[in-house]
Amino acid sequence: MNNDKNDENYIYYVIGQNLKKQRKLKGFTQEKLAEASNYNLSFIGNLESSKVFQTISVGSLYHLAKILGVSIKTFFDDIDNDKN
Repeated sequence: MNNDKNDENYIYYVIGQNLKKQRKLKGFTQEKLAEASNYNLSFIGNLESSKVFQTISVGSLYHLAKILGVSIKTFFDDIDNDKN
């Protein structure tokens, strides 16, 4: 995926990188998050990938936020240039 801020799909990159960051901060593996959320492991992996374009509904994002104990707004925060 192109990580160009002018690309309309850039928001999915931001969401994915923030999801990955929060997942790691909360001590979840992708497998554990997939199990806790009842989402497929490949869905979680695709969301976090910077090479795959994966959309997500607001409802699904809200569900993941609740599992991780964060505000849904957290997934929309500007991301740092360093690796998450």
